[in-house]
Order: sequence, then structure tokens, then C-alpha cells
Amino acid sequence: MIKLKQAVIVEGKYDKIRLESLLDATIIPTDGFAIFKDKEKQKLIRRLAEKSGILILTDSDSAGFKIRSFLGGSIPKENVTHAYIPDVLGKEKRKAEPSKEGKIGVEGMRTQALLDALEKAGVLCEETKEKSRAVQVIDLFEDGISGGENSKARREKLLKFLDLPQRLSTSALLDMINTFMSFEEYKAAVKRIDEDE
Repeated sequence: MIKLKQAVIVEGKYDKIRLESLLDATIIPTDGFAIFKDKEKQKLIRRLAEKSGILILTDSDSAGFKIRSFLGGSIPKENVTHAYIPDVLGKEKRKAEPSKEGKIGVEGMRTQALLDALEKAGVLCEETKEKSRAVQVIDLFEDGISGGENSKARREKLLKFLDLPQRLSTSALLDMINTFMSFEEYKAAVKRIDEDE
């Protein structure tokens, strides 16, 4: 596993699944062109860029470059790293037909090609400082954020307090908490929502 400090932005859920086997990082799918209208996700990506930087890894077709250009144009250049996969003709195993341009995307790319793309982008040799204790699922349960009688309402309050999209799943919330804050900052946020009740 390669630990990255940057959040990785990909096009779709299959790209995310593919990279989760290689990277220890926050991976955010844009859901293709949906990113153009999804203001909450745009805001989340801008926050990730400010906090730790982002790595954009989209397909090498025209759609991938449109998404890359859109995101790259809305975030300060110093917070964005671009990784490019090579043009490889073919199709992904799960698809019946090749893509419109006939190129394999991130999800179907060989592992070595993905590692080469990351290395060329200069992200394989970066050191990351160790964080304090990570927030875990049990912490969310113990704090009434998941798995409890009133947990949905408490999770919604926490999401609002943290200025995160309301549709985040518990798993995605956990990723965001561990990206944006320390364990101590999380506990302080829970205390604040308790005070507001």
C-alpha cells in the first residue's frame, strides 16, 4: 500500500475500488460529469485541496480531460497534482463494449502503469507525518453518531457543524473526519453538538 497525503480525485466508483487496493488515501469519485453541478462535492474537493492537496487521476479520454480541466481550473495550482495514465486501447473486463474512444480507463489499467503514473507525478516518495489516534467506527458508535436510536439526527448535526455534505455515509464521514481533523478535534466537535442540544 502506498500512503498518500493528498486526496485522490477519480471519475467513478470503479476507479475508486481499483485504487483502494493500491493506495492508503482518501479517494473521491466525481461521478463523471455530475461534478459540474454538484456544488457540495465541489466544495468538499476544494476543502481537501486546502487541507492536504489533491491528486487528479482521471481517464485519458476527452471526458477525463474535461473533468480534470474543470477541477484544475477551480482550485489553486499549488494545491493540485496531476497524474496521467497512458493511452491504452482496449476495454475493461466488466464492460461489454470499449469506451467511445476505445481507451482503457483507470479501473482497467495495469498496476505498474498506475504506479508509473503516480511516480511521474512525484507522489510516491512523499513522507507523511503520523497523525494522532485515528477516529474509528467504535468512536462514532460510542458518541451516538452511528448505530444508535438517535444517531441519524446526531450524524446530521455533526455533518452540518463540520460543513460536510449531508448525504455522506458513515464510512465516508469517518474518512473525512480522519482527513480533516485529529481525534481530539473530533471529540471537541461532538462536545459542541452536545452543547447545542
